[in-house]
This record gives sequence, structure tokens and C-alpha cells, in this order.
Amino acid sequence: MLYLVATPIGDYNEISLRALDVLREAEVIICESTKEASKLLRSHGITGKKFEILDEHSTPEDKAALVPLCAEKMVALITDCGTPGFADPGADLVRLCRKKNLAVKSVLGPSSLMGLLSLSGQRLDQFVFRGFLPAETESRGAALRELTKEKRAIVIMDTPYRLKKTLNDMKEHFPNRQFLITYNLSQEDELVLEGTIDSIINKNAFEKAEFMLLIYPA
Repeated sequence: MLYLVATPIGDYNEISLRALDVLREAEVIICESTKEASKLLRSHGITGKKFEILDEHSTPEDKAALVPLCAEKMVALITDCGTPGFADPGADLVRLCRKKNLAVKSVLGPSSLMGLLSLSGQRLDQFVFRGFLPAETESRGAALRELTKEKRAIVIMDTPYRLKKTLNDMKEHFPNRQFLITYNLSQEDELVLEGTIDSIINKNAFEKAEFMLLIYPA
């Protein structure tokens, strides 16, 4: 059986009791990074686990090789932070397991998306989750130009080292919209900024950081 175990997005204590039970009992833990997984597990006194890797470099063959494990053993899938299968290759493993009629269960937990929306102070009954923008310049520009047609709230995320690039993209394509940005949610240096993109750029204190960006409705 495959368990999708949500892990903390910052503070290691933000993990459910059920998640800890599953991680203790799991015979195999599939993770993005053994270093990050081991740090989390050690912080809760869990050691001696067998790890398998599933990340953005995993090939279709790598993913297919994990399916028999999920058929034969109790397997927990985790990411470096957050919910597996959400904007990461864990979704591919879930799909492969479903095709084999293998049981997949969700172990709910922290959500950066829900954290971002809850901090907005607005009732957003509808929003568009755009997620990660393309890295390549031409494709990125085309995606942003298409997004400018959207009047609903938009959620964007990207890798920490593209923080400043993303803010500059917003300045170019959404100069008149209001924004909310969260940096390093649930960590000691957590920061939340709201306002025009110019005001956010002026107050930005990070070269790189884990971030999510909410573009308010037009």
C-alpha cells in the first residue's frame, strides 16, 4: 500500500500524529532527498529506514520500478516539504499504482497553498492555480501574457532562486494588480508582504527563498 504523507513546510513539529505513525511503520520511504528525509525523521526519533528516490530526475523506468514495492510493502511517499503528488513527480507514481489497482491513501497535513490563501484576508471563492511557470524565457513570457487575461485570483510558485525574476515578471505583466507574497512559511524568518508589486519589490529582503505569490482578482 502507498501512503502519501504530507510533511512540514517549515517547522518540523507541524506534522500530524497519524503521519508519524505511518512513517514509523513504513517498510520503505520514497523521498526526494535522503538528506532532507533523514533530518525530518531524526527530529522525531525515527531511524533505520530504507529509502528510495523519486525526484525530477527519475525516469519512467525508475518510477515503474517503485510500483512492485507499493504492491508488496507498506510504503510512505514524502517530499522535501508539503504534500506529495502536488506539483511534483509523486503524481506519476500515484497514477501507476492506480493502474495496477493498488491502494493509495492520503495522510493529510500542512499546505502552503492553504496557508497562502488564509493569509490573504479576502474571501477567494475562486482562484487559478498556475503553479510553476516555465523556466525558458520565451515559454515563460507566453505563459505570463496568457495569464494577464485572467481576472480571477492567480497563485504562482517557483523555485527559490527565481524569486527576483518572478517579481520582475510580475512588474512587467501585472503592474496594476495587488499581490500577496509569502516567504518561508512556518520558518523563523517567515515574511508576508501585501500591496503593489513595486512596494513588494522595495520591501523584499531575500535573494532567494521558498515563496508563493497570490495575484488578487482584477
